[in-house]
Amino acid sequence: MRIGLTEEEQRLVIGERDSYPNPCVRRKLWVIWLLHCGTTREKAAEIMGIARSTVERDVAEFRAGGLDGLRKRGPKYRPTSELAAHAEIIRKSFEEQPARTIAEACQRVAELTGVVRKPTQVRRFLKGLGLKWQRVRAIPVPPKKTWPNTLPSKPHSMTTN
Repeated sequence: MRIGLTEEEQRLVIGERDSYPNPCVRRKLWVIWLLHCGTTREKAAEIMGIARSTVERDVAEFRAGGLDGLRKRGPKYRPTSELAAHAEIIRKSFEEQPARTIAEACQRVAELTGVVRKPTQVRRFLKGLGLKWQRVRAIPVPPKKTWPNTLPSKPHSMTTN
């Protein structure tokens, strides 16, 4: 079934299909424009380089909410760590006494929160808190001063004529 746009909707789609800030919305507006111009859904999917099912979803969004339905992006699922609830306790503990190894950090996080995580997860979480790992090295000792009269003398090489 063909998409029919009113004069006002046509003007909005033409104006926003190239300039809308979100690239996903721009793609949806192009799909709706192609369908309005009489292109089949199969051909619109081919032109846009997407699957036909994506075109069908775009049409369903347009039919359900119009152009505003296309512009609206639902909240993206972003999982949060169980450690996030204990972030301040963990930060304060590590700022007072830094861990020497990641294994020690894992153990302390488990003791503080009761949440057991593997080293990579703990390292990533601590980095997200703004903590960073510092490599422990030996402090270099400057060389002892030598006086001009104690400089080692060059060995004399003997030459033969």
